[in-house]
Amino acid sequence: MLRLLMIGAGGIGGYYAARLLDAGHRVVLTARGEHLGALKDNGLTVHYEGRELAHAPAAHDHQELVTQYKPDEFDLIIIALKATATASVVSELGDWLKQGQTPVLSLQNGVDNEPLLAETVGADRVIGGLAVRIGGHITRPGVIEAEGLAQIVMGAWPKVSGGADSRTPLLKTLVAAFNDAGIPARSSDNIRYELWRKLVINNGVNPLSALTGLDTRSLTHHPRFGRIVYGMMAETVEASRADGVNLEKKDLEEMFELISNFNAIKTSMLVDRERGRPLELDTIAGAVLRRCERPGIEAPYTETVHAVLQHSDE
Repeated sequence: MLRLLMIGAGGIGGYYAARLLDAGHRVVLTARGEHLGALKDNGLTVHYEGRELAHAPAAHDHQELVTQYKPDEFDLIIIALKATATASVVSELGDWLKQGQTPVLSLQNGVDNEPLLAETVGADRVIGGLAVRIGGHITRPGVIEAEGLAQIVMGAWPKVSGGADSRTPLLKTLVAAFNDAGIPARSSDNIRYELWRKLVINNGVNPLSALTGLDTRSLTHHPRFGRIVYGMMAETVEASRADGVNLEKKDLEEMFELISNFNAIKTSMLVDRERGRPLELDTIAGAVLRRCERPGIEAPYTETVHAVLQHSDE
């Protein structure tokens, strides 16, 4: 049995927590507001492709967490919050996290979360991760709807070096436990490469879906928007060079084919815009544009969509 802390029991974190609870692992959740109240009063309910997963795990806000637990009471701390919240999590929980040695796994969008966590807890405690082919949203407080394969890829950040790594045994344990829980999981020796490949998809569809109101399939199969999606993905491939990742044309083609054939889902950014919540625009499109500025790479598709979306939300 694993002892896990899920910081952020939203659509993604809540789904994975439910699967792990179903498999007999101990999972403590954090949340806030009405969602937290519902988790405490009625437990967590997840609807996933015809199944209902219902559990009553311990749920807390961050203040309750730091007063009732120590970091080393957990085998793994998972952060599944929006990337826009990473800085505030580091600010609120940084001192608490430093009290232990438990590794921290980021399951967030973008490529800037792991560096921020590494500054706080040390790079040797950071496990990079990404959730692949999953759509998940809170439909009402305490209730989540999720769909997709919901795979997890994780690895020692930024990548496995030649020497022994203390995270390797835990990664093997996690991959086995997650797969046993019905969560397709694998480890990667170069997780930063995997994170950039996901950013190719996220930058391709997230901002444009928030701007147009269209789901991923409608975007990728649209005669004009599909070209814009492909263009934004191509610009992300170019931006990866600034981090020394150096994605190639085959990565672009694979990622475009993947999102084109995936379920027709509302992106997280579209859902956030519909609900009046802050967008992950800076952590997705902004991350691409910042890396394009340094070497002078042109990114007209991303720059235009970013500017229009930013202006429309002002």
